[in-house]
Amino acid sequence: MRKFFRPSRPAAKHGLAYRLGWWIGRAIIWFVVLSVGFTLLYRFVPPPITLTMILDPNGFTKDWTPLSRIDRTMVAAVIAGEDGKFCQHKGFDTNAIEKAMERNARAGDSDRLRGGSTISQQTAKNVFLWQGTGWTRYLRKGLETWFTFLIEHLWGKRRIMEIYLNVAETGIGTYGVEAGAQRYYRHSAARLTQVEAARIAAALPSPKKRAVIDATGFTRRHGNTIAARSNIVRNSAYDACVYE
Repeated sequence: MRKFFRPSRPAAKHGLAYRLGWWIGRAIIWFVVLSVGFTLLYRFVPPPITLTMILDPNGFTKDWTPLSRIDRTMVAAVIAGEDGKFCQHKGFDTNAIEKAMERNARAGDSDRLRGGSTISQQTAKNVFLWQGTGWTRYLRKGLETWFTFLIEHLWGKRRIMEIYLNVAETGIGTYGVEAGAQRYYRHSAARLTQVEAARIAAALPSPKKRAVIDATGFTRRHGNTIAARSNIVRNSAYDACVYE
């Protein structure tokens, strides 16, 4: 009886283009399988470590804390400061992206470019990818889109927020709001005041440069703005998707 089988790799008789396409196809399949697998895994277990933590020259301190033990003021603060439409969008805020592109087009060479990343995009980057600039940033952005799509559909808003608040850098070598609260205020994230939460949120875009304690200038003003906006987030239930 003749046996039929599929070879594990392309036969040598095939041309270079065919063999290259075969390997690329295999790589894509494995990438999809592994990315979906790890995303599903992290739906139920905390990410043990991230690439950003590993590459941090200052080392890292973290303390995983369930969302139920993080004061709601912290959730309101990061929504107010980072992503006001967190509960409305599906991972991407097109209006914020368009505005960021307009600002960057007007910026001079010495000005810092600004992004329009949502909390979902930041979480995808922090958990699965890397930081940095240059050409690798464009590669990362492409992968970030894929992982943002995955976590929005496989995790949901509550889990995205929970992981974001545990992996976001909150200071030099400090990751997560629990570690940040302990570092700055000497108490847990379970009892952050509105002002304390707002000051942590104000430092999130640049945690190595922005002071949380004794903040001055822009960081202080931005923290005060976040504290005021937090009231709107709570009163208007802009954080409702996190607590459904």
